[in-house]
Amino acid sequence: MPDSAAAQPRRETGPDIVAAVVIAAAVVAVAGIGGLSTDTDTAWYTGLDKPAWQPPGWVFGPVWTVLYGLLAVSTFLAWRRVTGPRRPLVLGLYAANYALNLGWTLLFFAAEAALVASLEILALLATIVALAVLVRPYSRAAAWALVPYGLWVTYAATLSWAIVFLN
Repeated sequence: MPDSAAAQPRRETGPDIVAAVVIAAAVVAVAGIGGLSTDTDTAWYTGLDKPAWQPPGWVFGPVWTVLYGLLAVSTFLAWRRVTGPRRPLVLGLYAANYALNLGWTLLFFAAEAALVASLEILALLATIVALAVLVRPYSRAAAWALVPYGLWVTYAATLSWAIVFLN
């Protein structure tokens, strides 16, 4: 359970490579589908009142690129380090997190359902917090990699709710 490398069982590199590829593909799929579903030029979105503190659109791409990279690293470290009966729970929670991450984008932009998306993002945030708590005993790096993601999703949730209240 400790974070030290000495306490971890030696693993073969083959499964690590497969896991890294699967995790990377999942993150790229979430990011890609989310990106393709995000259209800020629609009449619905441009017609929304937005808070003055919303960042310019160009900020989101670079921020999410870094956050998705950190999420992939966290997932891989958890896959390597979390063992025993907690492993399926943690990996399932990462999968749920990916689905909720994509779900917010689809609900907000594709379905134009800001209220539902704002409720859903709270579940996304809960998975981030739960993951950080669950993986910390196994890998502090995996837990810390989730911190910027959690902070940004907190900000995004606040922004999402502000849009709901302004409209």
